[in-house]
Amino acid sequence: MKTVLISGGSKGLGGAMVEAFLKHGDYVVSTFSRSVTPFVEKMTKEYPDRFFFSQVDISNSERLTEYFCNLRQKLGGVDILINNAAIATDGLVALTSDDDLDKMLSVNLRGTILLTRACVREMLRNKWGRIINISSIVGQHGYRGLSVYSATKSGLDGFTRSLARELGELGITVNSIAPGFLETEMTHGLSEKQRNQIIKRTPLKRLGVAGDVTPLVLFLSSDAAQFITGQVITVDGGIAV
Repeated sequence: MKTVLISGGSKGLGGAMVEAFLKHGDYVVSTFSRSVTPFVEKMTKEYPDRFFFSQVDISNSERLTEYFCNLRQKLGGVDILINNAAIATDGLVALTSDDDLDKMLSVNLRGTILLTRACVREMLRNKWGRIINISSIVGQHGYRGLSVYSATKSGLDGFTRSLARELGELGITVNSIAPGFLETEMTHGLSEKQRNQIIKRTPLKRLGVAGDVTPLVLFLSSDAAQFITGQVITVDGGIAV
């Protein structure tokens, strides 16, 4: 039984990962979600002794330190970290406001790095850990209107590769998973034309679903993946962006 921390675990892919680890028998901590969703309420009711939810701002270093002090007292250290929280604002870069720019950089990069730093300090004590960053094919290939979001995801992949080199000899693996376009809230804003274009370019002829990603997350979190680190693994149905 491991302690798993998943940022942005209140719905969508994050929610699917929360449920997968709970069914696996682990303790699951979910943080940085903007609201208490029906999914969070359901998991809290079904797993009152193993699911813990908090809305702490991961981009606030002081609040994060306080949060980890409480978490350490309750569950001990974090064994597995899934950096999933992200904000995407659609729009041409020339029209992107300072506020939107700051939010994406603050959550997608700064928040992820701060949360990882806090978790790594716990993992070092055990000389074991798994860090999985949820990236995106947009960070590899780009997408019109998502240039800032793409930049944050590219940065996340670079963070993965370098951190893997820092932590490998300490028994901690670090990998990125880059999903393609999934049937989640983040793709609900696509027009019918955009959806059809994406599906047309995808050899498997559909958008992905959270269940296409969660098995890989569980695998990379396990001892079976102990020799896999520093990788960016794409799960996109073979799309040619």
